[in-house]
Amino acid sequence: MANMAVPNPGSPAGGGAAIAIPRFIVGVLVLFAIGVMLYGVFMRYIMLPVFDRFDWEPISFFWVEEMGEAALAWITLIGAAIGVAERSHFTLAVVTHNWSAKAQRIVHTGNYLFIAFFGGLIAWIGVKLSILNAPLLSPGLEFSLAWLYVPVTVGGILIAIYAVQALRGPVTQHDITDVKE
Repeated sequence: MANMAVPNPGSPAGGGAAIAIPRFIVGVLVLFAIGVMLYGVFMRYIMLPVFDRFDWEPISFFWVEEMGEAALAWITLIGAAIGVAERSHFTLAVVTHNWSAKAQRIVHTGNYLFIAFFGGLIAWIGVKLSILNAPLLSPGLEFSLAWLYVPVTVGGILIAIYAVQALRGPVTQHDITDVKE
């Protein structure tokens, strides 16, 4: 327990635009997704029976699913990057907390190099998938399906950037008191 390091004050988790902008974007996207899904539920279960009852032409709301999928993709991948920036992903230090500071630094470095590599890999795959799917259109809204893969690229780049920033930070050890509700 004596090896417990404090969080890096220079990391994005300490504040600043590097983490505040993605947090804001995710917050707006969550509210947007909730609104879109509520609209879809309202149209399907409240208005559709009304349209059927009066034999009116229904208003199309099948675009709701496509918007929900797109919002979920952005929320998931930007959220994963925020988790890397805040170092809030699950860690399990069963053995390493007893190791020397140098050995802990080696594990820390390897861990964040792997995360940065993974972020770069998924960003590259996201670019390839965006290019491949650019000519395809979604059935409801007819937007390019590339927009479903752009968040993979953006999230991957952010993951790589935040992992490199965490790599430069101190080795952190977590205990049960670090749990946030």
